[in-house]
Amino acid sequence: MGVKNLFAISENKNSLGSKFRQKRFRYFLKLLSSVESDPIRILDVGGKESFWVLNQFHQRKDVQITLLNLEASDLKYDNFSSVRGDATDLSEYAENSFDLVFSNSVIEHLHSFENQIKMAKECQRVGIKHFIQTPNRYFFMEPHYLLPFFQFLPKKLQYFILTKTKVSRLKKWNASFARQYIDEIRLMSKSEMSKLFPGSILYREKFLWMSKSFTAHNLESPQSKGEPGS
Repeated sequence: MGVKNLFAISENKNSLGSKFRQKRFRYFLKLLSSVESDPIRILDVGGKESFWVLNQFHQRKDVQITLLNLEASDLKYDNFSSVRGDATDLSEYAENSFDLVFSNSVIEHLHSFENQIKMAKECQRVGIKHFIQTPNRYFFMEPHYLLPFFQFLPKKLQYFILTKTKVSRLKKWNASFARQYIDEIRLMSKSEMSKLFPGSILYREKFLWMSKSFTAHNLESPQSKGEPGS
């Protein structure tokens, strides 16, 4: 495994981010058994078909997955559909339209806490169940840039580091892409996630005895009872 692969984006199966996502998904699979619908209707907010294919969901005829993103995309498999939409406004869907709303590392990309509140409310309105994950603001390593405590630096300094050095993911960032990321990312704390998803289990993904990320969900299964970090 090369160093560049190790520090690549989460879509790279050899990256650290991908390893954590796969561990989290195994936890999700244990919980999914509590959903008894056939087929299970899943709305993935901000997701990609490739993520589910990696986990063999293209072979599951008992699951129908709707991928909602800012732009629709072409798909390969019949049990997937792609729609254009806004995570903060799912008014095209009625209450409880889906058995489960799933979202992985999306809610921190909404610019403001007001928008994060809107997304949380919409996900809980249209989904009977939900599984919403986000990085922990107070984890020492900022996951988007892979730099320690980067989230606490002034934005001007963040921009300089990203565009003038190669310390973030071993590359210089494109100027417009760096500005977009800096403007849109707002990491969330445990207390904020608890506030946005009242009554949900807050699963804490641990690394070096610290909470790397939080997942708010209301799924139940025998395996989830007493789950460490819940």
